[in-house]
Amino acid sequence: MTVLDDVLDDLAAEGAQLEGWVADLPEEAWRTPTPAVGWDVATQIAHLAWTDEAAIAAASDKEAWDALVLEAIADPDGFVDTRALAIGAVPSADLLGRWRASRPALAEALKAVPTGEKLPWFGPPMSPASMATARYMETWAHGLDVAEALGIAVTPTDRIRHVAHIGVRTRNFAFGNVGLTAPDEEFRVELTAPSGELWTWGPEDARQTVRGPAYDFCLRVTRRRHQADLDLVAQGDDAAKWIEIAQAFAGPGGEGRGPMGRRP
Repeated sequence: MTVLDDVLDDLAAEGAQLEGWVADLPEEAWRTPTPAVGWDVATQIAHLAWTDEAAIAAASDKEAWDALVLEAIADPDGFVDTRALAIGAVPSADLLGRWRASRPALAEALKAVPTGEKLPWFGPPMSPASMATARYMETWAHGLDVAEALGIAVTPTDRIRHVAHIGVRTRNFAFGNVGLTAPDEEFRVELTAPSGELWTWGPEDARQTVRGPAYDFCLRVTRRRHQADLDLVAQGDDAAKWIEIAQAFAGPGGEGRGPMGRRP
């Protein structure tokens, strides 16, 4: 099994779990507000469907991708919200069907990308495996928003390693995204997985370190929880700053959540 196959399997599992939470909801429940201001459950699923379709275009349809880029350039601040809200306004059965179709289509499109080729994206270009990892991260994070809205208790799994990995890999992006120069030195990251396994990145003798539960780290890099509510320990000023500004997704980070999950 390749790295891409492994990530796609976990992405499929995460998508199936989220679908199980929403598939039988009555129409009115799709309009339940989520922690993302202005987004209901339908908007969250719409965003996932549209982003899957955008990734398919990036992988296989240059003309469609170029059109998306022009739309984003025309409305850089409102583009994501506009598309999600518009798609989310359709009847839930139509929205669910669209999302169900986009998920396997994305997997096939990523598998078809020639070896060594990268896909354009709204951030840096990505390999198919990196794109699949990013889609996992988004599916997991927006799934948390849906679960919170619906009162569903989420059981963490080791699938979140993909979120932790992209969170570590986007360290320099997070600094640059807020106008800061990324540190030259590597950090050591040690995270305890839901299974109890220890996941590590970076040199053992690094002066700057981040340690704690992997689930907490993933909540932070997806900006689903304030750092004050998490059991993450940063050693070193640069590591502490990173946890403050960490962001594993492209685009503006927004205000994020306040302490104890409050909206800003």
